[in-house]
Amino acid sequence: MEETGRDRDIEGRARNARPRDGLGRPLPYGAPGVERQPEGVVRTPEETVREAQRLLDAGMPFHAHEVFEDAWKSGPVAERELWRGLAQLAVGLTHAARGNATGGARLLRRGAAALAEFAGVRPYGIGVDGLIGWAGELAGRVEAADSHGAAGDGALRGKPVDAIAEAPCLRPPTR
Repeated sequence: MEETGRDRDIEGRARNARPRDGLGRPLPYGAPGVERQPEGVVRTPEETVREAQRLLDAGMPFHAHEVFEDAWKSGPVAERELWRGLAQLAVGLTHAARGNATGGARLLRRGAAALAEFAGVRPYGIGVDGLIGWAGELAGRVEAADSHGAAGDGALRGKPVDAIAEAPCLRPPTR
Protein backbone atom coordinates (compact mmCIF):
# COMPACT_ATOMS: atom_id res chain seq x y z
CA MET A 1 0.00 0.00 0.00
CA GLU A 2 1.27 3.51 -0.72
CA GLU A 3 1.30 6.67 1.43
CA THR A 4 -2.23 7.67 0.39
CA GLY A 5 -3.52 4.38 1.76
CA ARG A 6 -4.54 3.08 -1.69
CA ASP A 7 -3.31 -0.17 -3.11
CA ARG A 8 -1.64 0.13 -6.51
CA ASP A 9 -0.77 -2.39 -9.20
CA ILE A 10 2.69 -2.52 -10.79
CA GLU A 11 1.69 0.22 -13.27
CA GLY A 12 0.58 2.54 -10.46
CA ARG A 13 -3.18 2.20 -11.05
CA ALA A 14 -5.44 1.97 -8.03
CA ARG A 15 -6.19 -1.70 -7.40
CA ASN A 16 -7.44 -3.27 -4.20
CA ALA A 17 -4.87 -5.83 -3.10
CA ARG A 18 -7.01 -7.41 -0.39
CA PRO A 19 -7.53 -11.12 -0.88
CA ARG A 20 -10.97 -12.22 -2.05
CA ASP A 21 -13.16 -15.22 -1.43
CA GLY A 22 -14.64 -17.44 -4.13
CA LEU A 23 -17.52 -14.99 -4.65
CA GLY A 24 -15.18 -12.03 -5.02
CA ARG A 25 -15.85 -10.51 -1.59
CA PRO A 26 -12.84 -8.73 -0.09
CA LEU A 27 -11.25 -10.42 2.90
CA PRO A 28 -9.00 -8.83 5.53
CA TYR A 29 -5.39 -8.26 4.52
CA GLY A 30 -3.36 -11.38 5.25
CA ALA A 31 -6.34 -13.74 5.12
CA PRO A 32 -6.10 -16.67 2.75
CA GLY A 33 -8.13 -16.04 -0.37
CA VAL A 34 -8.79 -17.29 -3.85
CA GLU A 35 -6.26 -16.32 -6.49
CA ARG A 36 -7.63 -13.46 -8.55
CA GLN A 37 -8.00 -13.57 -12.29
CA PRO A 38 -5.35 -11.52 -14.05
CA GLU A 39 -6.83 -8.53 -15.86
CA GLY A 40 -6.53 -7.81 -19.55
CA VAL A 41 -5.85 -11.37 -20.68
CA VAL A 42 -6.62 -11.84 -24.35
CA ARG A 43 -7.95 -15.35 -24.94
CA THR A 44 -9.54 -17.03 -27.91
CA PRO A 45 -13.32 -17.35 -27.59
CA GLU A 46 -12.86 -21.09 -26.98
CA GLU A 47 -10.37 -20.42 -24.17
CA THR A 48 -12.71 -17.80 -22.70
CA VAL A 49 -15.66 -20.19 -22.60
CA ARG A 50 -13.56 -23.05 -21.24
CA GLU A 51 -12.00 -20.95 -18.44
CA ALA A 52 -15.30 -19.29 -17.51
CA GLN A 53 -17.05 -22.69 -17.34
CA ARG A 54 -14.27 -24.04 -15.11
CA LEU A 55 -14.75 -21.10 -12.74
CA LEU A 56 -18.55 -21.37 -12.78
CA ASP A 57 -18.35 -25.10 -12.03
CA ALA A 58 -16.02 -24.31 -9.10
CA GLY A 59 -18.58 -21.90 -7.60
CA MET A 60 -16.62 -18.78 -8.58
CA PRO A 61 -18.97 -16.79 -10.83
CA PHE A 62 -17.31 -13.47 -9.89
CA HIS A 63 -14.05 -14.73 -11.34
CA ALA A 64 -15.86 -16.07 -14.43
CA HIS A 65 -17.28 -12.56 -14.89
CA GLU A 66 -13.72 -11.20 -15.04
CA VAL A 67 -12.86 -13.69 -17.80
CA PHE A 68 -15.93 -12.62 -19.79
CA GLU A 69 -15.09 -8.97 -19.16
CA ASP A 70 -11.66 -9.46 -20.76
CA ALA A 71 -13.35 -10.92 -23.86
CA TRP A 72 -15.88 -8.09 -23.91
CA LYS A 73 -13.13 -5.46 -23.80
CA SER A 74 -10.71 -7.13 -26.24
CA GLY A 75 -13.04 -8.86 -28.70
CA PRO A 76 -14.59 -7.65 -31.91
CA VAL A 77 -17.29 -4.99 -31.63
CA ALA A 78 -19.87 -7.37 -33.14
CA GLU A 79 -19.41 -9.74 -30.16
CA ARG A 80 -19.29 -7.25 -27.32
CA GLU A 81 -22.93 -7.74 -26.33
CA LEU A 82 -22.38 -11.51 -26.20
CA TRP A 83 -19.49 -11.24 -23.76
CA ARG A 84 -21.08 -8.38 -21.82
CA GLY A 85 -24.28 -10.38 -21.44
CA LEU A 86 -22.36 -13.43 -20.23
CA ALA A 87 -20.42 -11.25 -17.76
CA GLN A 88 -23.71 -9.87 -16.43
CA LEU A 89 -25.12 -13.38 -16.00
CA ALA A 90 -22.02 -14.34 -13.99
CA VAL A 91 -22.30 -11.22 -11.83
CA GLY A 92 -26.03 -11.87 -11.38
CA LEU A 93 -25.22 -15.36 -10.10
CA THR A 94 -22.54 -13.81 -7.87
CA HIS A 95 -25.06 -11.43 -6.28
CA ALA A 96 -27.65 -14.19 -5.86
CA ALA A 97 -25.00 -16.39 -4.21
CA ARG A 98 -24.12 -13.53 -1.86
CA GLY A 99 -27.78 -13.20 -0.86
CA ASN A 100 -28.45 -9.99 -2.81
CA ALA A 101 -31.74 -11.01 -4.42
CA THR A 102 -32.55 -7.63 -5.96
CA GLY A 103 -29.14 -7.12 -7.56
CA GLY A 104 -28.89 -10.75 -8.60
CA ALA A 105 -32.26 -10.82 -10.35
CA ARG A 106 -31.66 -7.45 -11.99
CA LEU A 107 -28.29 -8.50 -13.45
CA LEU A 108 -29.55 -11.90 -14.55
CA ARG A 109 -32.35 -10.20 -16.49
CA ARG A 110 -30.01 -7.54 -17.89
CA GLY A 111 -27.58 -10.21 -19.06
CA ALA A 112 -30.37 -12.21 -20.68
CA ALA A 113 -31.55 -9.07 -22.50
CA ALA A 114 -28.02 -8.43 -23.79
CA LEU A 115 -27.90 -12.00 -25.14
CA ALA A 116 -31.25 -11.68 -26.92
CA GLU A 117 -29.66 -10.61 -30.21
CA PHE A 118 -27.82 -13.96 -30.26
CA ALA A 119 -30.95 -16.04 -29.64
CA GLY A 120 -31.35 -18.89 -32.09
CA VAL A 121 -27.62 -19.17 -32.77
CA ARG A 122 -24.83 -20.87 -30.85
CA PRO A 123 -21.80 -18.58 -31.10
CA TYR A 124 -18.74 -20.66 -30.17
CA GLY A 125 -21.12 -23.44 -29.13
CA ILE A 126 -22.67 -21.29 -26.40
CA GLY A 127 -26.28 -22.28 -25.77
CA VAL A 128 -27.64 -18.74 -25.71
CA ASP A 129 -31.31 -19.76 -25.69
CA GLY A 130 -30.77 -22.05 -22.70
CA LEU A 131 -28.84 -19.33 -20.85
CA ILE A 132 -31.62 -16.82 -21.42
CA GLY A 133 -34.12 -19.31 -20.01
CA TRP A 134 -31.82 -20.21 -17.10
CA ALA A 135 -31.36 -16.54 -16.19
CA GLY A 136 -35.09 -15.80 -16.23
CA GLU A 137 -35.92 -18.89 -14.20
CA LEU A 138 -33.22 -18.21 -11.59
CA ALA A 139 -34.15 -14.51 -11.36
CA GLY A 140 -37.77 -15.53 -10.75
CA ARG A 141 -36.84 -18.00 -8.01
CA VAL A 142 -34.51 -15.51 -6.31
CA GLU A 143 -37.20 -12.80 -6.37
CA ALA A 144 -39.88 -15.20 -5.15
CA ALA A 145 -37.74 -16.35 -2.22
CA ASP A 146 -36.93 -12.75 -1.36
CA SER A 147 -40.56 -11.57 -1.48
CA HIS A 148 -41.70 -14.65 0.44
CA GLY A 149 -39.22 -13.87 3.18
CA ALA A 150 -40.24 -10.22 3.26
CA ALA A 151 -43.92 -11.06 3.62
CA GLY A 152 -43.50 -14.02 5.92
CA ASP A 153 -41.08 -15.01 8.62
CA GLY A 154 -37.99 -13.58 6.93
CA ALA A 155 -36.25 -16.97 6.81
CA LEU A 156 -35.88 -16.87 3.03
CA ARG A 157 -35.15 -13.16 2.69
CA GLY A 158 -31.77 -12.76 1.06
CA LYS A 159 -31.10 -16.49 1.22
CA PRO A 160 -28.04 -17.11 -0.93
CA VAL A 161 -28.27 -19.59 -3.77
CA ASP A 162 -25.62 -22.29 -4.15
CA ALA A 163 -23.28 -20.99 -6.88
CA ILE A 164 -22.11 -24.49 -7.79
CA ALA A 165 -25.59 -26.01 -7.95
CA GLU A 166 -26.89 -23.07 -9.99
CA ALA A 167 -23.92 -22.78 -12.38
CA PRO A 168 -25.13 -22.70 -15.97
CA CYS A 169 -23.75 -24.95 -18.68
CA LEU A 170 -22.38 -22.60 -21.33
CA ARG A 171 -22.02 -25.25 -24.03
CA PRO A 172 -24.79 -27.81 -23.67
CA PRO A 173 -24.58 -30.82 -25.97
CA THR A 174 -26.38 -30.44 -29.25
CA ARG A 175 -29.26 -32.76 -29.97
